[in-house]
Amino acid sequence: MKRLLATTLMMMPGLAAADDWQATLDAAKGQTVYWFAWGGDQRTNDFIAWVGARTEACCDVKIEQVKLDDTAVAVNRVLAEKTAGQTAGGAVDLIWINGPNFLSMKEQELLFGPFVADLPNAKYVDLSEGSPAATDFTIPTDGFESPWRLAKFVFQYDSARVEDAPRSVAELKDWALAHPGRFTHPNPANYMGATFLKQALIELAPAEALASPPTDANYAEVTQPLWDWYDEIRPALWRQGTQWPENGSVMEQLLNDGEIDLSMAFDPAAAAAAIEAGLLPETVRTYGFDGGMIGNISFVAIPFNAAHSAGAMVVANELL
Repeated sequence: MKRLLATTLMMMPGLAAADDWQATLDAAKGQTVYWFAWGGDQRTNDFIAWVGARTEACCDVKIEQVKLDDTAVAVNRVLAEKTAGQTAGGAVDLIWINGPNFLSMKEQELLFGPFVADLPNAKYVDLSEGSPAATDFTIPTDGFESPWRLAKFVFQYDSARVEDAPRSVAELKDWALAHPGRFTHPNPANYMGATFLKQALIELAPAEALASPPTDANYAEVTQPLWDWYDEIRPALWRQGTQWPENGSVMEQLLNDGEIDLSMAFDPAAAAAAIEAGLLPETVRTYGFDGGMIGNISFVAIPFNAAHSAGAMVVANELL
């Protein structure tokens, strides 16, 4: 009877998962996780350090952030190791990864896992098929990357100079034409500039067209309303639309200097943090268009040959 009871308990999913996670915790103890992550935002760097203090306190797992300018650096490192036949002991334990690089690693079988379902805190996330936390730039994650932060595209304006901020793409064009030189956007090669154009496209193009896969045949037709709109607004942009700020940080500086009245960010708290740091006047406010704003989820992934995959799973679990 005791043997039957023990066998039954071992077969219960919850207990089996608990045993598996304890084995992960045991393997992770004493490990240092080398997390390759974009290092361009001090608040994010501070958050990563805070998470590291938590994982060290609870699980004896340290985090060493390897700060990147470009995620592709980490991906290329893993690819080089695989090409050299290094299937274990890799230098990269965890990557803050974006959609294109995730697709590249997935296609080249450079990822550890699937592991997300093994994380106890995954129960707090909707990982159903097609959900935002299970899809990265239209690519199913299949448990090979774990969510860790949310982002929302927003606009910012200086309320000392702007009374009625535009609440749609159409209103933005009218506002820009009425206030020449007082608005711009980051270079479209930068993710913030590209997101601005996506935000405009979502409002200008038919929703049913955007819900279908793009093809060479339909791309020009579907995007034409965006280019028509942009041709009208461009001459009214800062410096007549002949050049753009390099990124969101440069735009923030232009807003602070009074060169422009409208800016943008991918974080609803960005303006508040900048005001606290003395980088923006207290009159700056954050808002979104009435029809909604683009949002996304950031993920972390573990390379197939990570030296400290157990520790990386502990960090991913703590992030959840």
